[in-house]
Amino acid sequence: MTTDTRAPLHSLGFSTDLIFTRFHGVVRDLGEAVAITNPSSPAQYFGNLLVFRSPPQAGDRARWEALFAEHIGRPLHTPHRLFGWDGHETPPELEDFLAHGYRVEEEVVLAAPALHAPQHQNLDAEYRVLPDTDEAWAEALDNQVASREDGYEEQRYRQFKETHLRGLRAMCRAGLGFWYGAYLGGQLVADLGVFSDGGHLLRFQSVGTHPEYRRRGLCGTLVHFAGEHARAHFGASQLVIVADDHASAKRVYTSVGFAVAERKQLLLKVLLPGEQH
Repeated sequence: MTTDTRAPLHSLGFSTDLIFTRFHGVVRDLGEAVAITNPSSPAQYFGNLLVFRSPPQAGDRARWEALFAEHIGRPLHTPHRLFGWDGHETPPELEDFLAHGYRVEEEVVLAAPALHAPQHQNLDAEYRVLPDTDEAWAEALDNQVASREDGYEEQRYRQFKETHLRGLRAMCRAGLGFWYGAYLGGQLVADLGVFSDGGHLLRFQSVGTHPEYRRRGLCGTLVHFAGEHARAHFGASQLVIVADDHASAKRVYTSVGFAVAERKQLLLKVLLPGEQH
């Protein structure tokens, strides 16, 4: 077992997830799985998980849960279990997990070697790298909160996003990426980040457009601007973006050259108070 491993993962989604988990946490190679932990935030779902080399098969649940307890954490400090899998050589067998309270989380992973401008560009806005000032990042926080999906309570989401952006700002300061904004009349109306794995991969993060400014071509134009700026700066050859499988998001991303590369699945169980097994 090694710490802060560079053990390769085949999935573009999981490989680029490691850009963030290596910076904020610990990555360990267990052989059959990669253990990802964030000691400063043990209850964070996607900072504390196991990614297995192969999909789950019948009889794996108890062993996977034991590995999670040993290498990731136990309640109450880690009140969930989260499993991903890198390989797709065999179909996953999910029945036992689903019968024991797990749910499947699915995301679509899109990739492109380079981006082109969308057909419907917004040329009224100004697109630029966010300056590293408290005021600029406070604007980004406000825009991210305004851009949140339905179902998220505003104050709790603001608290989560404030911590999240603080970590991403630290990554920008460390030279691992940039935060970008689209401005109309001096107001930030769309923002996102792009981060490097130190090699040929770039990963987009937290694409958000203010609800009052959607369907104006801002998002696609900003994605194109940011991707090409970051690709030129880092000399990368593959851009990656991960999203929920919504038609509207995919339509924006494919409009600038992204194509679906894979579908990413995880198994999540949130443990109830007092639940130990």
